[in-house]
Amino acid sequence: MTLGNSLFNARKRSGLSQEEVAERLGVSRQTISKWETDETLPDICQSQEMAVIYHLSLDELTEFNADVKEIEQLIKNTSEETQKEIDWTKLWGEKYDIEKDRSGISDYTVPLNEMLSRLKKEYSYNDMDAFLVLKDILAGLWMN
Repeated sequence: MTLGNSLFNARKRSGLSQEEVAERLGVSRQTISKWETDETLPDICQSQEMAVIYHLSLDELTEFNADVKEIEQLIKNTSEETQKEIDWTKLWGEKYDIEKDRSGISDYTVPLNEMLSRLKKEYSYNDMDAFLVLKDILAGLWMN
């Protein structure tokens, strides 16, 4: 995504017109249009001011990804009741089809079960809490 697209999407998400942003920055509407179409670039001070206007950090403004922001907002606005109705396991299973190749998976079941048992015993976790802690441990390993 170009900087111009990022500026356009950030402005639209803020519900502001080009005229309103131009007035706040002390530039013309045409200048805003040129920035949003990548004809010209705002200077760093103007970019910082736009980030403030759009309630974003400068990094967020320059790396703005509308799809990601929309998904994040959608998840934040989803009620607890609706979240409970979603079969996350099924969705992730469709995205990452582990059924295709399960060879070798059984090698992991014994050590994972041992880790779950240890979490339940040492920390008095119930089954679900132990599983979630193990999931977080694995996610942390994956992220590194």
